[in-house]
Order: sequence, then C-alpha cells, then structure tokens
Amino acid sequence: MTLDEAAASVGISAATLRRWVRDGVLPEYRGEWTPEVIGQARLVARMRERGHSLSEIRAATEEGRLAFGHVADLFSGNEPALTLRDASRRTGLDAELIERLMTMLGMRTADTLTEDDLELLRYVAAVLEAGLPLEAMLQLTRVYGQALAQIADAEVRLVHLYVHEPLMRSGSSAAEMADELVGLTGSLLPLASPVLDQIHRRMLAHFIEQDVVGHMEAELEDGDGSGVGRMRVAIAFADLAGYTRLTEEEGELHALDVVERFTDAVTVTLPDDARVIKTIGDEVMIVGSDPVALAEWAVGFQALQSERPLPRIAVHYGYALYRDGDYYGREVNLASRVAARSAGGEVLVTRPIVDAVGSELEFDRIGEVRLKGFTAPTEIFLARPRPEG
Repeated sequence: MTLDEAAASVGISAATLRRWVRDGVLPEYRGEWTPEVIGQARLVARMRERGHSLSEIRAATEEGRLAFGHVADLFSGNEPALTLRDASRRTGLDAELIERLMTMLGMRTADTLTEDDLELLRYVAAVLEAGLPLEAMLQLTRVYGQALAQIADAEVRLVHLYVHEPLMRSGSSAAEMADELVGLTGSLLPLASPVLDQIHRRMLAHFIEQDVVGHMEAELEDGDGSGVGRMRVAIAFADLAGYTRLTEEEGELHALDVVERFTDAVTVTLPDDARVIKTIGDEVMIVGSDPVALAEWAVGFQALQSERPLPRIAVHYGYALYRDGDYYGREVNLASRVAARSAGGEVLVTRPIVDAVGSELEFDRIGEVRLKGFTAPTEIFLARPRPEG
C-alpha cells in the first residue's frame, strides 16, 4: 500500500500521515504500510477527533494504554457503499423503517450502509414476510439492541480490567500488549456466537413452556386485561434496607459484593415462572405469572436471611403493560411504592395477593395507606409463614 492509499484508507491527508510517523505516534511503522500500521493510524485519527494532542497520544501509546484499540480492527467490515434508497430497493423495506431499525440496534444512522448491513436487513424482511407483526418486530429489535450492547460493553470492560491492565502493570511493551490482546480476542470471538445461540435456545424453550402454562392457568376476567400488550402478572420489588449507610460505612467495593450476593440469591431461588426483569442499584424487579408462588418465595426468602442489611420485599398482582422486555403501568408503580414502605426483613403484599394466596400464608393487616402518586388508599398486609400445626 502506498502512502496516498494508506492516507485515503484512514481518511486523512498524506502529509498528516507522514507527520504522525515523524512525531512517533505510529511506532509500528517500519517503512511499510501494513494492516497493523493502518489500524494504529485509524486509532490515532479517532483520538485526534476527540481532541487529544499528538503528545498525549504518543505518551498513551508508549504506556500501552491504546493497545486495546487494535482489537477494533478485527471487526472492521466493508466500507459504506449503499444509500437508504438502495437498501430499500434491495430488501423491500421502507427507507424510514430501515433508519429506525438501525437506530434501535445502535448502529449508524447516516444515509450510507454496508453490504453487511444489507444482509441484516434481509433477515428482518424475512421475519416480517414470515408473518411477525411489525410492532412485535420493532420491540424485539429494541430489546436485541439493548441486550447485545450490554453484552458487548461487559466483554470490553472485563477484558480491559482483567487482561489489558495486568499487561500494563507487567511492563510489556505496547506492541506486545497489542499482539496479546488481538490474539486473545481473535481466539475468543468465534466462541461467542455458539455460546449465545445455545443460551438463547435454552431460554426460549423455557419461556415458551412458561407461557403455555400461564395461558392454561390464567383466570378469564372481563375488562381489566383488554388491550394488546396488557397481561396480568405478579410483581415484586426487593432491595436492601440501609444499603446507602452500608456504602458509607464499609465502602463501595464491600457494598457491591453484598449487592451481587443478594441479586444472585434472588435469581437462583425464584420460582420457575418468575424472572428478574431489571436491577437498579440494589433494587431488583421481579415478574412472574403465579402470585401464590411469588408470594411464597418472598416469605421463604426472607426466612433464610440473617446477615445485614436485610432485604425488604413487596409483592402485588395486577395488569401491566409489556413493552420492549419490560413492564409498565399503574400496578408496577404501586408495587414499587409498597416496597418503599417495607422495613428490612419484611414482606408487604396487597389485597390481590391475599385473595390469591388464601390460607397458604398468614397475613397481618396493616391498614389502608396513601401511597405517593396515588389518590385512593391501598390496603397493605404483612405476610409471614403460617405456623406449623
């Protein structure tokens, strides 16, 4: 590759590329414009776009802080060559829909697409052609984009923390670090798709079974459950009482360990029909189809806790609006407000849970409480195990 070709590949002038060599920010350059040198030049160009000076980039390169950036070259796809109009014509998808889909996936939104993008869009078109409604496809796309972004972010940060930083501390040169990181990523990358595919298949089979069971056991009621996306579910919120104080007294790392143990304990003990929808700090939101099973889990889970800070849990049963893998609406907000009223070691429940559970547990009526944001009072009960005998 000539100097002019290398500069064009990076998107800078030949004079700029020559100056970078002279200023020592391309240490891999040995008289030839190899793929490794081009990859390093692209990294420098990105750093320059973010406002970093050549002296800062040179220092970071010498210290090995930019070595991980070379891994990005493993993922470089074909160059943008298609307009939205081209993609629309070749896939049969509306141009506005294509732009919306790419945005949901966290990918480029400019009026230029690659052949790889086109292949992805053909899959989407095939799914729609098979009969999946557009609204469902859009929600799935958003969930895929968010979930895979979280996976990719975790992969990058964990490799950085557990591989890149130890290499920097070991005194390895920038070139040695780059070779190690590229080699490791190149070996691990082919394994990611089979692992994710296997997990997806197992989880899909599990939730299909739970959905079938849920339909078989669902109560047929008029009115409340009408409307696409609305379903009756058991909702629980659980967090750790005094978590903020724990963070202040014991430090963030200790508090984080406590939260991770708490979240893991919740996840592995839940009923088969329930799952953790999301975590926010030390708070866990859980949704299941069986209110009896979820209420019994909450009481049983509390009975096993002895280490402070103790959890506080609230369980409610009502109709929620399902969108993009999450649940919304009045009943979700109510469950969250009830959880805020509970104390460490307690399980608070609402009237629908008491009516559904019956005599399986024991309930002490606290009374009708006015919750923040709700005009009508909510009847709250303290749930506890029924004494044996």
